[in-house]
Amino acid sequence: MTVDKRRPGRRPGSADTRGEILAAARKVFGEKGFDKATVRGIAREANVDPALVHHYFETKEGMFAAAMRLPFSPENIVKTLVEGPREEVGERLVRMILQVTASPETREPLLALIRSAMTNEQAVTMVREFFTNALLFQVADRMQVPHLRIEAAFAQMFGIVMARYVIRLEPLASAGHDELVEVLAPTIQRYFTG
Repeated sequence: MTVDKRRPGRRPGSADTRGEILAAARKVFGEKGFDKATVRGIAREANVDPALVHHYFETKEGMFAAAMRLPFSPENIVKTLVEGPREEVGERLVRMILQVTASPETREPLLALIRSAMTNEQAVTMVREFFTNALLFQVADRMQVPHLRIEAAFAQMFGIVMARYVIRLEPLASAGHDELVEVLAPTIQRYFTG
């Protein structure tokens, strides 16, 4: 009897290992949610070595963003919000969300995920865990802001996105970015500075 001594990693003949990992990630995230999904479990589902998963996606958060086709990197969002003057974080948050949702290419995957979360219990659990643990609590803890305050700021901006792009309330839907920043940033800033 011969034993296959090849190390796990790329599968022979597999042209799209990254795509296979993403498909496995979507399945595992969908079944277990963000918190309970593991890199090892996703690697097992994709039949690859966990090191190969890390090769393509540095973090579980990055893999989630890619698997769900999110138009942003959680690490970049956290960095954008926590770096820079604290008295400008409200403006940075509003501008960032307006920028991410400005074009259909970046807005549609995010809206699709939100719509799924509104109608599917597994999706809402996965989305809630991702946004709270990979984004909101990371920002709150680094800025030493209570979790309730960061969730309130997020909820307000979530409402703006829904009103602007789903319900299409006017004049909110057609307002320019600078006008919205002027109206929203002071309120969002209060969540961060009290």
